[in-house]
Amino acid sequence: MLFNRPRAVEYMRRCGLDALVAAAWPNITYFSDYYNWIDPLFKEYMMAPGASSNRGQAYALFPLEGEPALIVSPLAVVNAADSWVSEVHTFGATGMDESVPPGPLAPKYQRLYEALHRPALAATPTAALLGLLRARGLDKARIGLDMEGLSAPARAALDGALPQAQVRNCSNLLRLIRAVKSPEELRRLTRSAEINELAALESLALGRPGAAVGDLARHYRSRIADLGAEYDHYSYCIRGLGIAGEPEYRLAEDEVMFVDFGCLVGRYFSDTGMTYALRPLPAPLAERHAALRACLAAGMQAVQPGVRGSAAHTAMWQALTERGFTAINPHGHGLGLEIRDYPIVVAPSERRLRDDCINELADLPLEVDMVVNLESAIFVPGVGATHIERTLVVAAEGARPLTAQDRSGPVMPS
Repeated sequence: MLFNRPRAVEYMRRCGLDALVAAAWPNITYFSDYYNWIDPLFKEYMMAPGASSNRGQAYALFPLEGEPALIVSPLAVVNAADSWVSEVHTFGATGMDESVPPGPLAPKYQRLYEALHRPALAATPTAALLGLLRARGLDKARIGLDMEGLSAPARAALDGALPQAQVRNCSNLLRLIRAVKSPEELRRLTRSAEINELAALESLALGRPGAAVGDLARHYRSRIADLGAEYDHYSYCIRGLGIAGEPEYRLAEDEVMFVDFGCLVGRYFSDTGMTYALRPLPAPLAERHAALRACLAAGMQAVQPGVRGSAAHTAMWQALTERGFTAINPHGHGLGLEIRDYPIVVAPSERRLRDDCINELADLPLEVDMVVNLESAIFVPGVGATHIERTLVVAAEGARPLTAQDRSGPVMPS
């Protein structure tokens, strides 16, 4: 189970909520373990020319009392086979040819077959959600609704059909719940980081003067696939001129570059980076790499439970400015079902996480089992770029690496 159920229940009680409804695809996956690759991509106009660009709607319901439920389209319901949510509903007609008697099915598929043949709650996903809320007696309850994944027509339909409910925007609350990882999330994040590090180092070992970066990236893609991960990004810097993805760029003999990689395991992101060099670092870049090492060391030391995330940023910034480097953006971010989850580690500000359920300082206190990346890069136009990024888990005793990541010097092909 991905869902940090105890944390969700704690926040629901604190916010006076009877139920949470997820509508954005990362949150539906988080609530239920359900995932179908096309759901986040498919838009209404792709089947009905001239229709809106709204994505297909689905929902996951988590009540404070009673069983959770999932509402997805009949042609996608098979993707709920491994969901921990036992109550699965579809909507509308199945769209399947059922003129031939079915054969035997494994239990996890049998329950979905039965879900397809249970009388549909309604013709549309939002009408199905309304039917489910009424059946549970939640149509007069206090409901946290994920507005981020809700289309305008769906929101209007819910507003009009629940006059006695207290419907509250809970989009930031859900991000806050997701910030502390469950054991299964930590397992996936760890494996993703392990694969990312291994494949990145193998790909960089192939670099030579004149080699196309695209060839290194293709090796990375192939290797992560062999190891069970999916591709997210393979970025680098051309001669200190910012972050690029041009595959035909060829490495120069004096190359020193920022490189950054990421893949996914079970929909959970990894993201890391380092300095890549085809020669020993010249003095100006060696000085900058040493400053980055000090920056990351200071940030890691500042990562402690109960301390606000900005403390790590302040420590990183101080380490850099003491060495004379200010044209730089040291920062950090969480990882999870999105490439940047909360907490976001930046300079302190008065910005707040605000919706109808919470109103908290956006500079979140760090908590045990948050996963945080710290990173910083220095770009020197026309010369090269240095970069260090590491992934940490907040533990009771402070920060520990999620996986082994040696950033003591630049990576150089042997």
